[in-house]
Amino acid sequence: MAERRGPVTPVSRWATLSRWPLGWGLAAFTAVVGLGLGSLGALLWQARGLHPAMLWEEPWLAAVLRFTLWQASLSTLLSIGLAVPVALALARRPRFPGRHLLLRAMELSLVIPSLIALFGLVAVHGRRGWAAPLRDWLGALPEDYLYGLSGIVLAHVFYNLPLAARLMLQALEEAPAAQWRLAGQLGLTRVALWRALEWPRLAPLVPRLAALVFTLCFTSFAIVMTLGGGPNSSTLEVALYQAMKFDHDLALAALLALTQLTICLSLWLLALSRGGTPRLAVSGRPGRPPGRWWRRDAGGLSRFTDSLWLAGLAALLLPPLVAVLVAGIVGLPELPQGASLAPAALRSLVMALGAGLGALALAVALLAGSQWLRASRRPFEALVMEGGGQLILVIPALVLGTGLFLLLRPRLGSGWEGYALVVLVNAFMALPFAMQVVRGALPGLSAPEQRLADQFGVRGRARVRWLIWPRLRRPLALALAYAMTLSLGDFSVIALFGSPSAPTLPMLLFQQLGGYRWQGAAATAMLLLALVALVFALLDRLTRRPPRHAWTFLPPRERRDARLS
Repeated sequence: MAERRGPVTPVSRWATLSRWPLGWGLAAFTAVVGLGLGSLGALLWQARGLHPAMLWEEPWLAAVLRFTLWQASLSTLLSIGLAVPVALALARRPRFPGRHLLLRAMELSLVIPSLIALFGLVAVHGRRGWAAPLRDWLGALPEDYLYGLSGIVLAHVFYNLPLAARLMLQALEEAPAAQWRLAGQLGLTRVALWRALEWPRLAPLVPRLAALVFTLCFTSFAIVMTLGGGPNSSTLEVALYQAMKFDHDLALAALLALTQLTICLSLWLLALSRGGTPRLAVSGRPGRPPGRWWRRDAGGLSRFTDSLWLAGLAALLLPPLVAVLVAGIVGLPELPQGASLAPAALRSLVMALGAGLGALALAVALLAGSQWLRASRRPFEALVMEGGGQLILVIPALVLGTGLFLLLRPRLGSGWEGYALVVLVNAFMALPFAMQVVRGALPGLSAPEQRLADQFGVRGRARVRWLIWPRLRRPLALALAYAMTLSLGDFSVIALFGSPSAPTLPMLLFQQLGGYRWQGAAATAMLLLALVALVFALLDRLTRRPPRHAWTFLPPRERRDARLS
């Protein structure tokens, strides 16, 4: 009697690949955690002579800390508070003209560089912007409302409200359709629907989403530098940059960096104790259209209020994006006259590619090692290894860059070594996003596929080539595109360690905006936006190949027999 085989355990998924996932995962974990903790140690060493009481005893530092906390709290409150009715309106209105376009514009907040968005906001809300006639007609807003606290909050809401609303909409769309059919049959009121269906889907998401938005606003640099309007609107991130770049006061920079880290880490520890993890789908689809039982409360007053919320969202998002395109088209004749434009574009692409490949390699190594440990029934070690890549979420870019600069300062020269440090920091900052995209596709094979591969002896490199790689190709390309886009739009780290004589595109755009060279800035913003679109289109094109037949992973003899049959 033939021996009966038991079910294939998860160990066979990674055991056929020997121990290389564990080795690479340990190496990546050591690099990320070692450099992260090493940078913090360097900061502690530099700040040992300063007392934390300076933050509230020194009037200027106390004012900077108060303004940073105030603008971040106000931006977070408005972004999250306005995102709730926007997400509910989108969930109630699954079909209306322009919904797909509006969702795509919301998703741009994940990838559009901050300086491009700032250029669009200035073109619309500036003193001579598109909104100037409406502002003069209303007479309630000053001409310089775009600068100072109001401008900073407006830019932060422009960035973070679409992100929060998109994540909330995804959580609402994941609710089973049977619940909405039952709610329609029971005739639940609007308040009952909110308490029974909507709020339970949003409540686990809000704490960590608020922590994410607060961290992004608290560590914002390019927005505050451009729209701050003076020292009264300075933040810790800007003060850290000034202490490093102009005053060469490393001790003060270390104190400011540690203050940022302490506040962000405390907030994330509080948020991690409750709530679910924000997760954005990587398929790029705008969401499934609900059935006719999806929402029974879409009539009456809700139709009017939803239209107002969606119109307000479109008025916030679309004009700045259209302004960038229009100004870029008008400024196209200025492109050949920019002698520094081509070198800046090439420099940005090379640095973005290096940072993207670094983030991708670290993400795959950490996730592969974590999966190997989990398959070997060591869940705690797997959680620690995977959590090492998420450590960067609580370390702002300037904090990490400052710590690494202090750690490597005796050996760190100038020129290309400074740009190499920028690439390293950008790779670390893009690592959590790359891990988020790749995580869902890495486990890969189902039990029948594993049994079939084991029966035909497809192991080692053959299994990676024919079974694992086809599943990872598209997520890896998307993760690389996100990482490269984040690096392309980086300004905070390059402003600290870059050279004004050899700028990247974001630095060149900032110089042109500061010098009121609007035509050149429009051309640069258009080129930067085109590079972002080109990166996504090229990687999507290279990975869009027809799926292979099921027999293509077989050994040569069995593959020939499959063809003949």
